[in-house]
Amino acid sequence: MNILIIDDDAAVRKFISMTLTRENHTVHEADNGRTGLQALAEHPEIELMITDLIMPEKEGIETIMEARKSYPALKIVAISGGGKVGPENYLVLADALGANVTLKKPFSAQELLLSLKFMD
Repeated sequence: MNILIIDDDAAVRKFISMTLTRENHTVHEADNGRTGLQALAEHPEIELMITDLIMPEKEGIETIMEARKSYPALKIVAISGGGKVGPENYLVLADALGANVTLKKPFSAQELLLSLKFMD
């Protein structure tokens, strides 16, 4: 599967990328929603987007809304460690706006891979 990872934390992107690459997925990376949406436009083969919700430049909720509008078949996993109000509030909102799956940070490689199985 072709997967886009959007997260402003390089360590999180690396962890997700390594986990998915080991499972033979093709991975694209972006450090914020703006560059993530550019990657979606440049790589129509992307089938799944994993996006953090709290990021500079363009945050994840806005990214999910734009991606859902432009790419209705795209599968979306929203991830969040929270912020001032805690991750649950953001993840509920992401779910309401079209995320297929939500994951609270920190999550394990096994939890990530299990979440992808629910989308097949």
